[in-house]
Amino acid sequence: MQPTEELRHPFDPDPVRSTKAGAVFGLGLLAAVTGVFVGGIVPATVALLIVRQARREAYASRGFLTGNIWLRRGERLAWVGIMLAVATIVVLTVIGILTSANPAGVQDFAPGVD
Repeated sequence: MQPTEELRHPFDPDPVRSTKAGAVFGLGLLAAVTGVFVGGIVPATVALLIVRQARREAYASRGFLTGNIWLRRGERLAWVGIMLAVATIVVLTVIGILTSANPAGVQDFAPGVD
């Protein structure tokens, strides 16, 4: 045994990855992929809610629940999905405003007038 290793009590559980970490990563990935279609807001919101629960559980487990890297990656992907959805809504709003400002090329002056 190396001196840097901590002695573990025999009844201590083995460290395992949190199942919520995998769920958060999967939902975050789904949110990032479907974010452009504005449907990514739903899985992103669920992922962000589960992240809070998983972090609380990991803190309470005192290091026996791992998967913090997967939680961070999933959270970042969820935020990317939300940003893509917001960007899509902004772009569609601007396109809608510009389209309604000049409907079908209608001119407000008589043709031939300079």
